[in-house]
Amino acid sequence: MTVQMDDYIATRAEVRAYLDKALQDANDTSSRELELYDDVKQKLIASGARLIAHYYVHPDIQRLAEETGGIVADSLEMARFGAADTATTLIVAGVSFMGETAKILSPEKRIFMPTLEATCSLDLGCPEETFSEFCDQHSDRTVVVYANTSAAVKARADWVVTSSIAVEVVDALTTRGESIIWAPDRYLGRYVQKQTGADMLLWDSACVVHEEFRLHDLDALMTLHPEAGLLVHPESPDEMIERADAVGSTSQLIEAAVRLPNPTFIVATDKGIFYKMQQQVPDKLLLEAPTRGAGGTCQSCAHCPWMAMNRLSGLNQLLDTWDQRCEIHIDADLGKKAMQPLTRMLDFKATLSA
Repeated sequence: MTVQMDDYIATRAEVRAYLDKALQDANDTSSRELELYDDVKQKLIASGARLIAHYYVHPDIQRLAEETGGIVADSLEMARFGAADTATTLIVAGVSFMGETAKILSPEKRIFMPTLEATCSLDLGCPEETFSEFCDQHSDRTVVVYANTSAAVKARADWVVTSSIAVEVVDALTTRGESIIWAPDRYLGRYVQKQTGADMLLWDSACVVHEEFRLHDLDALMTLHPEAGLLVHPESPDEMIERADAVGSTSQLIEAAVRLPNPTFIVATDKGIFYKMQQQVPDKLLLEAPTRGAGGTCQSCAHCPWMAMNRLSGLNQLLDTWDQRCEIHIDADLGKKAMQPLTRMLDFKATLSA
């Protein structure tokens, strides 16, 4: 018997040797990664810095935050934790707007990221100058922007919201008779608009991860798992939201996985969430929702390419060098302007929790 492999005919003995070598290489890699993890952990503890990680970064970095007194959370909780923590240096594992938000709320602290190149398609899709001109054209409207925006866009806004409180904030503004400019995610904007009946002008941008989720192949997956519930982030297209058993922010989807009785969940958000979600529901099966690239190619394959730039190797280098190119700096006046809508968000959240 022979096996075709790498364009040549291999005997059984050669195949066995090939597989043994591949297994050894994998073991060696795992050993090196474990050693790197331990090294980074010790350096982080010794530095006194606090690691704040988003649900979407690699599980190793989430675990590192947990084990060193940091936090794994959505963008709202990341911001609140960073402002309240006593550490004078914060390392934000996420994307650039999260690092900027941490700096705005804690201007006296030093804020670093493993790489400042980790940005966000929503941030990129809402340039400050163009957005400001749009707001000026509709000056009678209240400007509400999603947290996934630059510090400059936040400074132009009246309110900043995260997906966990967007509906509640817009509903309160609508009750006061205010009409709204919403930016940047059109899918989340439409979801909020449907939930509240608000008069909203929607900026036209989208998340490269969530926009890919489609009903294509979802029925086939649900046929294989008829017991599955569908959990959908509101940055996803309408067709996914309409089929969902629960719609919400990352933290709300984790709560839904605990609350709903389904033994299996199909999850339409970045697959980085599986680390924390599986902690909460260890006996449940979690499946990635299909994207429009199912059976072919996709842009993100359910994982943000910028979140993936947060690596242990990058953290290790940062802790060795404290490279100033990895430090967040924001103009003081701009930071004060952006602080105002962020403070409104945090104060509003406090009233909901009271």
